[in-house]
Amino acid sequence: MNQYHDQVLQRIRSKDDNVSLKAKPLRVPTDQNTGLTGGSGSGRPRMETQSEFFFCSGAATEVLKVGSFQLSGEKVLLLLIPGNPGVVGFYESFMRTLHGLLGRPVWAVSHAGHCAPPDSMDLVEDGAAAARQDVFGLDGQIRHKLAFIQDRVPRGTRLVLVGHSIGCYMILEMMRRSPELEVLKAVLLFPTIERMAQSPQGKVMTPVLCQLRYLAYLPLFLLSLLPQRVAALLVRLLLRGVPALDPCVLRPVLDMFSGDCAVNSMYLGGQEMRMVQERDNATIQKNLDRLIFYYGATDHWCPVSYFQDMRRDFPHGDIRLCERGIRHAFVLDAGQEVAQMVAAWIGGSLTE
Repeated sequence: MNQYHDQVLQRIRSKDDNVSLKAKPLRVPTDQNTGLTGGSGSGRPRMETQSEFFFCSGAATEVLKVGSFQLSGEKVLLLLIPGNPGVVGFYESFMRTLHGLLGRPVWAVSHAGHCAPPDSMDLVEDGAAAARQDVFGLDGQIRHKLAFIQDRVPRGTRLVLVGHSIGCYMILEMMRRSPELEVLKAVLLFPTIERMAQSPQGKVMTPVLCQLRYLAYLPLFLLSLLPQRVAALLVRLLLRGVPALDPCVLRPVLDMFSGDCAVNSMYLGGQEMRMVQERDNATIQKNLDRLIFYYGATDHWCPVSYFQDMRRDFPHGDIRLCERGIRHAFVLDAGQEVAQMVAAWIGGSLTE
């Protein structure tokens, strides 16, 4: 892990808060109207959700749950693996809509360290161990998801995995490393599964994330010191160019800048640029009948040429190109729309 991350882990508070891997998860209801998430006045049907914070792979983790909070008696779980940043609150509208249409529990697990845990909880359990295991890196995040399933999902539960962006790469790796997973379907939305640094956006962001990201650390730290009202105003200004902005995304943006979450996101992004290169054709071919790919027509992270290559190499695969002008960061304004499409694609698989 890089030197800055060593320093971040060293300055984490001492473990006097009695929070451990075996401790009871901290549960936070998410239906409260905070003035930032839209609350009950946003026009969405009220649906109970719950957020839990706990340690997984030794790192702070948030799980957002819509539907069943415990899986006793449930046979199918829709599990979302987010993009980067891996803050699960971005996907609330998407998850609510998906649950409302399918009637199945929908969970989203954050990336390790991509959350704003309560004050009683540290970022990691053991800073030295986290550094050795590189838990915030790409490989560490993949191991983190497999550990979550092993520790938190009952055996025999069949999974519908839904990935977004780098979450799609993680899902393919999870299926390769743990073929015993009972995966009914895997839906890969705007999949960054190959040649990230060579993509139009990657060419711009690679030097930023790999060499220049340290320049952003001081401004990020200063942003974290702002009063919440001021920070919320800045977030609204930042997102003013999104006319149909989902109010649910405002709180996650604030969470992202409230501590080390943004730093961890940039660190992960740097590894993505270096490590996501060749497409894993063997894993795709092995699981082709269980995979659905959805590419964006204007996506600068995985351009149309990548879609065309996929269609050429896997002519019998379920590989789709967006015809609705939906952006890569669909959670900003099209979460419900994308959820409706996903529900239509996988609805039949849930009755098998």
